[in-house]
Amino acid sequence: MPLIAAVAQALSLRPLPSDPDAFVRETFVYPANHPETGLRIDFIFSTTDYERQAITRAVQIELRGESVPFATAEDLIIHKLFAGRTRDIEDAVSVVRRQGDALDWSYVNDWCRAFAGVPGREEMPAAAARLREEGK
Repeated sequence: MPLIAAVAQALSLRPLPSDPDAFVRETFVYPANHPETGLRIDFIFSTTDYERQAITRAVQIELRGESVPFATAEDLIIHKLFAGRTRDIEDAVSVVRRQGDALDWSYVNDWCRAFAGVPGREEMPAAAARLREEGK
């Protein structure tokens, strides 16, 4: 964690949680923002085959002359369903409504079924089904 905190500080990013270390231990995410621009950045710690695959699937978006990798809509939905907080589910609904029929639901469902074996994530397949229905 000290390395990410140092990187964030060097980039003039401010951690969002009051206790970043505890938040990272619970969520595997270090959320920060850049006060001058309001840009939010989530540093996500990858530990699973899924996350490594999501990184390889990232789409390159041009921002201010730089190519920046972003998660696909499907991978963002899976991340949000895994986190499971109310705000994350609201974000996932928004992604589904924007992407509509372009989403690869078989990919989402496959990973949600795989994550259903993780304690506390047993409901991910049902949550994905509800999300798909809500997004229509």
